[in-house]
Amino acid sequence: MDQRHIVITGPTAGIGRASALTLASHGAVLTLLCRNLEKGKSLAQEVVDAGGVEPTVVEMDMASIDSVRLAAERVIELGRPIDILLNNAGVINSHRRETIDGFEETFAVNHLAPFLLTGLLLPQILAAAPGARIVNVASGAHQFVKGMQFEDIQSTQNYKTFDVYGRSKLANILFTRQLAKRLEAQGVTVNCLHPGAVSTDIGKQHGEWIARVVHLILKPFFRSPLKGAETSLYLCTSTDVADVTGAYYDNCKIKRPKPWAEDDEAAETLWQYSEDSLDFRYPALH
Repeated sequence: MDQRHIVITGPTAGIGRASALTLASHGAVLTLLCRNLEKGKSLAQEVVDAGGVEPTVVEMDMASIDSVRLAAERVIELGRPIDILLNNAGVINSHRRETIDGFEETFAVNHLAPFLLTGLLLPQILAAAPGARIVNVASGAHQFVKGMQFEDIQSTQNYKTFDVYGRSKLANILFTRQLAKRLEAQGVTVNCLHPGAVSTDIGKQHGEWIARVVHLILKPFFRSPLKGAETSLYLCTSTDVADVTGAYYDNCKIKRPKPWAEDDEAAETLWQYSEDSLDFRYPALH
């Protein structure tokens, strides 16, 4: 990882923080995309104090499309190719919330924001090819649903916490599959993973009761953030996966997701929906 440029979303807590500290300890140059700028600066100082290269901290609120665009501009202005993009950030809400752009927040933060960010940063990622990687933190929660339910993808008719979260994580897997196809022969791999049940701050930013209940019930079974980060780190660093793309991993091994997560027609529909919703088209690939 020495001097490799790694961009990480959601790096200040849980598996994102564990991933950032571990990658920095191996010599990576980090760009931290943080909703809370002060926490980002604190993490950057922790990296420096441990002897790592000082990270760049960029403010980014994934619930705001404008914020994602501005953050991407800041990263591009660094003028440095991106060896690895780790889309780690996520949210879960107990009730329906809308972003400033009018999207259901869980879907917006967990799918639309990383979809947009990845597209905006793609030229910098391609500049690091061959060998560049995109790693998306998905979840086994995709099994909570049996499809994207495009007829109510914004959950205006029916909102069930785990269905909405599961659908957003299904979107992560479908996005991974579709992007891997589009980047075939471009020298960039795209993979996703299930981190397991990890004690993190997901859901806590709004004081969500769901986060408190889940943590209370499942705390004895939680992995540590570092243990939860193992598969993320494996996909970022291992030579074993250098030529693997479009796969879903669990415990550092390829695992077949549910059949609806291998639905390429749904993946294409989701891609088109995402581009149309964001009024954004991915760069043409040749």
